[in-house]
Amino acid sequence: MKEVNIGDDMSIYGQTKGTELEKQIAQLATGEATGGAMYYALAKVAKEKFGLDDVAKEFIELGNQETNHGAFYALLNGRYPYDEKTFWQMVKGLSKAEYKGEVNVNALADKLAQPGVDKEAVEQVREFAFQEKHHGEVTKDMIDKYAPKGDEKAENKPVYACKVCGFEYVGDLGNEPADYKCPICGMPKTAFDKQ
Repeated sequence: MKEVNIGDDMSIYGQTKGTELEKQIAQLATGEATGGAMYYALAKVAKEKFGLDDVAKEFIELGNQETNHGAFYALLNGRYPYDEKTFWQMVKGLSKAEYKGEVNVNALADKLAQPGVDKEAVEQVREFAFQEKHHGEVTKDMIDKYAPKGDEKAENKPVYACKVCGFEYVGDLGNEPADYKCPICGMPKTAFDKQ
């Protein structure tokens, strides 16, 4: 079976945006991303509950493929930025959201740390918080190393932050369609506050 990677042919970018297929492609993108999470969860169950390491490995591969499919469909709909400027604006927003994610996930771990909740589960959630911070550090390093220099705020562009995840949108959010959703957590435009 030929593995198709999202970077193999970028001529697909935005091909279904604004067409009668856009809604169906968006549903496929969401479904495939959910499918990826499902396969990863099944891999954990297979390994930890039943000791089926080979089955877990296969589920992880299926999850990787499903996630790749979701990314392909998202790009087909032009969901993520394709030009350099908005690409780096999004990465900057992601980086800030990852740092906020560390705080939010640690708060979740604190709530989970109660009688009746497995301590290993709480520690796993704390590990996820650490990973969120690491994601913020990695993306910040990318920005520092590769992003064109320039301060969007100096250009007098408004900045809107998602109240849920912290993602920052630079520019006029009013120019986005009514059904615009945060690229990280999926919240609607109404979840953004002007900074």
